This record gives sequence, C-alpha cells and structure tokens, in this order.
Amino acid sequence: MPAEKKKPRGMSRREFLKGVGSGVIGAAALSGSGLLSREAQAELLGPPAESVAGPQTIQLKINGKLRSVEVEPRTTLLSAIRNRLDLTGTKEVCDRGQCGACTVLVEGKAVLSCMMLALDAREKDITTVEGLSEGGELSPVQQAFVEKDGLMCGFCTPGLVVASAALLAENPDPTLEEIKVGLSGNLCRCGTYPKVFEAVQQAAKTMRKGG
Repeated sequence: MPAEKKKPRGMSRREFLKGVGSGVIGAAALSGSGLLSREAQAELLGPPAESVAGPQTIQLKINGKLRSVEVEPRTTLLSAIRNRLDLTGTKEVCDRGQCGACTVLVEGKAVLSCMMLALDAREKDITTVEGLSEGGELSPVQQAFVEKDGLMCGFCTPGLVVASAALLAENPDPTLEEIKVGLSGNLCRCGTYPKVFEAVQQAAKTMRKGG
C-alpha cells in the first residue's frame, strides 16, 4: 500500500518556539537580567495565536510609526526589522537568543527580537535603537556611550544601549552591581564592559538631572 500522505499544516507560534529548544530566550533567562524571563515574555505575548500558513501582511508599530510589512509565520521580529523595514541598527549576531545584540523594546521591556515572531509583535509598541533619539539628538544613553567610548567593534552596542535604556527606565539610580546584573544578558566579545558601565552611570546622572 502506498504510504499515507500527511496533510500540510501551518506552524503555530508555540510549536516554533518549542522547536528552538530550551534556550527560547537564551540569555534572558539569567537571574536578574534586564531582559524578560521566559514567563514574562509569555505574558507579554498573550494567548497563543491560531495557526497560520503562507505570507501575511501585517502592521508593526516601530518607533511610533505604523509600518506595513509582509512576513511568513516563521519570520522573526529581528528579520522583519532588518530585512523588511531596513532598520539595521538592531544586529543579528548569534540568532539563538544568547548574545543580546538584537535587543529591542516591546511595550517598554527589553526583548530579544530574534526569539520573537513578527506576528506576535502586532499591536505592540516596538522601539529599536534608532527610535531612542528624538529630533536628531542622541538620547542620554546614546550620548553617554559616545562620551565614555563604550564600544569597540560595535556589533553589541545597539543591544547594550537599548538594554541600558530599559534598565534606567525601571531603575533611575542603579548601583554598579545592579547595572552589571541588568546587562548580564548582553554579551560584549571585545570586553569593553567597564566603559559600558561608566556610560550607564553617566546616563543615569544626566537623566536624573532632567537631561
């Protein structure tokens, strides 16, 4: 007898995330990290979406603007941001949720965009590193990274800047230890952590003064 043919079906978000293994949000699972825990990200995403198949045209609210973009069910938020919307500040480095280079803000919370589906980002307020500046002026965090030379190769820098902004939004006056813990989900292979920590401390002072 001929083998029974299986009917093709769409892949649900839950099936996709299950397929990437226990590192679904990678470094975000680190205790105390500024990135969302697995449970917190699930709460942010809301209930599982119905299975879908084929390309979908959706709207994403990126940096305060609604953008229409065509994505497949498997398309990550990172891929949509970089490859569909040409916002290349958000970096693709590990693509496994381990390094933090792709960090963006979703509803004000630091999220690894390589571990979030674009379909799940609908109706969410998303901010990339480009959206932190206003009126052509750098944000206090961005300015502090420049002044303190908190970068070397630059691949990790956008993620660190976004994660730092999220940290200071929740804790305007962090201790050095709190900064280290808050950025523990972001990897800098060049080892410029001391300068990064100095930048966050300076940004915190500037922001507390109303800068």
